[in-house]
Amino acid sequence: MKTLLTTFSLVMLFTVSSFSQTDADAEYKEVLNTLLEVSGTEANYKVAIDQMLPMFKQQYSSVPEETWMELDKEFKSISIASLVDLLVPVYQKHLTIDDLKEVIAFYNTPIGKKFAEKSPFITQESMQVGQEWGMKIGQKVANKMSELGY
Repeated sequence: MKTLLTTFSLVMLFTVSSFSQTDADAEYKEVLNTLLEVSGTEANYKVAIDQMLPMFKQQYSSVPEETWMELDKEFKSISIASLVDLLVPVYQKHLTIDDLKEVIAFYNTPIGKKFAEKSPFITQESMQVGQEWGMKIGQKVANKMSELGY
């Protein structure tokens, strides 16, 4: 009887713990979603999708524009949701839910809102600058290898 009671207690403890963990994960995901939205990160991901679709359009030039518009809408909604699922463990490893809430508070300030608004443009322009920078480094490496006889 004592073993049965102990087993039952352990099962209940694990069940409650797993529900609590699930609730905590759901809350974390909800707060992370808010952070990604108010910080402009979600908009940045949408910009990335906007940059990928033209490449696909070139590969599949016979596909009508209507189809691309539908795919764009679908990818932006599904991709962001699935990405958040993948990001939760990454953020949980580095930031508590209270940390996320404090960052959200920053983004609700005037300067935080301005930063979030400008962030997609900054990201897009930074990517272009980064590509140019990378090409310059690549050219320097190639020149150095040539100088060294490789």
